[in-house]
Amino acid sequence: MTRARLQAVHPVLPSKDLPAAIAFYVNRLGFALGFQDAPTAPHYAGVRRDDVEIHLQWHDPEEWAAVERPMLRFVVPDIDALFEEYRTQGVFHAGTALRDTPWGTREFAFYDPDQNGLTFYADIDGA
Repeated sequence: MTRARLQAVHPVLPSKDLPAAIAFYVNRLGFALGFQDAPTAPHYAGVRRDDVEIHLQWHDPEEWAAVERPMLRFVVPDIDALFEEYRTQGVFHAGTALRDTPWGTREFAFYDPDQNGLTFYADIDGA
């Protein structure tokens, strides 16, 4: 039996302030706005950088405690260059560091303004 091919995944990250989230991804992380559902006060949007597309969805702040925030892992061929790019963007928290892990990756991580986790990594052996 032939299996259907999966082509891409577009994670949806929750946000309390969608315009601020869009600005963070575009102005600090180098994404471009792909779309938004309204020109002002959007509730749903997509941002893109290279082959990565992330969707952002507004959630009512009154329901925020019940909204789970995911952790995304981005595969990056030149992890050192991306670390240096983001170092100047004011996105790191006190614990952000580029490090080699026991599981064979070189990586760094931080949170977006809505506390969604973002980890960027490369396999140390290049595999």
